[in-house]
Amino acid sequence: MTISAERELPVLITEPSVSSFRRWLAPATFLFFGLLDILVLGGYAHHGDATFAFSETFAKVTVPNLSLPARVTCFVCGGITLAIAVVAAVVPLGKVLKRIAIAVVVFLFVVALLCWADAGVTTAFNVVNLLSGTFNQSIPIMLGALTGVICSRSGVVNIGIEGQLLLGAFTAALVATVTGNLWVGLICGAAAGCLVGALLAVFAIGYAVDQIIIGVVLNTLILGLTGYLFNAVMTPYTNTLNNPPTFNAIKIPLLGDIPILGPVFFDSTIFLYLTYIALAAVQVGLFQTRWGLRTRAIGEHPVAADTVGIRVIAMRYRNVIAAGVLAGIGGAYLTIGSVGQFGIGMSSGKGYIALAAMIFGRYSPFGAISAALLFGFCTQLEQIMSSLNTPIQSNLLLITPYAVTIIVLAGLVGKVRGPKAEGTPYIKS
Repeated sequence: MTISAERELPVLITEPSVSSFRRWLAPATFLFFGLLDILVLGGYAHHGDATFAFSETFAKVTVPNLSLPARVTCFVCGGITLAIAVVAAVVPLGKVLKRIAIAVVVFLFVVALLCWADAGVTTAFNVVNLLSGTFNQSIPIMLGALTGVICSRSGVVNIGIEGQLLLGAFTAALVATVTGNLWVGLICGAAAGCLVGALLAVFAIGYAVDQIIIGVVLNTLILGLTGYLFNAVMTPYTNTLNNPPTFNAIKIPLLGDIPILGPVFFDSTIFLYLTYIALAAVQVGLFQTRWGLRTRAIGEHPVAADTVGIRVIAMRYRNVIAAGVLAGIGGAYLTIGSVGQFGIGMSSGKGYIALAAMIFGRYSPFGAISAALLFGFCTQLEQIMSSLNTPIQSNLLLITPYAVTIIVLAGLVGKVRGPKAEGTPYIKS
């Protein structure tokens, strides 16, 4: 046996084991969820029905409530999940069918979980509140994920999204309180996101500093700076520096009265509508315009892009700074779009979850938005489960969004290839 053959032997031995692990990962996961639906949720569900409401209290058009026998529904959901597990074990699923199977299994688990939690409760579980809350919880994550998509497609890893959200929230709260104008606060929050993007661009692009390290440094710096200013300035003068008004919901006529969908998509604050615009702009811009073609070029092959006359460094600067607008708006939502005041570390890791959503979405705008909605759904579900007084410790419920982030990235995403030049400084020869 030659030396080259000896070097290739471990590859030949390990590849089947890796593929075998991937082959049985999905069926084993489905089996686990099926047993969980039957043995835990079904076995420990209270007697009685779970009632689901699909209309708001004062809706013009109402939809009848749906009552399901809680225990039986859990058993049915578990049985269907086990059937999917058997099919996945016998017949290898393609990429599309595997994603559909994952979606169905997750949906059945959520239905079983809600039936278990709402069994015997006199108040109906409002599905519209769950869905609208999901979108509201996802706004900063969606905007942060779109920021990450633009930066990564340009060849820059933006770990500083967390800092952009936090500084945007702080600036928007401060400016909106001082001026009494929400729009000025929103604009300044967006500008704060650009400022962090500019710092990232200067060090990562101009000085070729490791992009992961500088992103973490910026996050730590902004966390400490906003925490210090909150304690030293905002806390003694809360009414004059940290008491901003908040945007009211804007209901679109006719569309807002559509049952179920209307209150979710067309009866929200300006931030959700800005997210719609941002998604459309980034999707069309990246794949239908000259700017998008050049952005993808400098993220994949900056040398080739430079050869044909694209100013790689200048364009990376512009994209990273401009993308900060979206993250800054996402941060502003945390204060002037939601709670109405700033708190230390109130971004709570949403910037990192936005990066996970970007990877889960395979660096595409629609994929990143879909993943962000998944994480927002987990956050909203955790809050509703807490209000239902379920026998689950509050600390376990609080870690749900972050646990989902780890599970999704570790087990469900698989191999994701980012732009080839992502994270690599371009030094023109």
